[in-house]
Amino acid sequence: MLYSIFAYDNEDSLPLRAKARPAHIARLKELYENNRLVIAGPNPAIDNIEPGEAGFSGSLIVADFPSLAAAKEWANADPYVDAGVYKEVHVKPFKQVLPTPEVE
Repeated sequence: MLYSIFAYDNEDSLPLRAKARPAHIARLKELYENNRLVIAGPNPAIDNIEPGEAGFSGSLIVADFPSLAAAKEWANADPYVDAGVYKEVHVKPFKQVLPTPEVE
């Protein structure tokens, strides 16, 4: 089943993001390579795709996990959590409607 992971940054998280980013991206690439990642990316803190020093206010990940508990466990083990980037992480079941997911 799909789960959405909404993470909200602490203030002034940009330097912490930069330091933990390689490990964070490696985990996302692993999900992608296992065909479990639907979408992932940060929320710019300002209305600009390249927010510069304004940084980011959080992130969204939608991915496939065997259960809500597994999704929460994965999200809570994120390097951004350990680095202090995120102040809150919310994980919820997600039902994809569009685009229509392929059915095997």
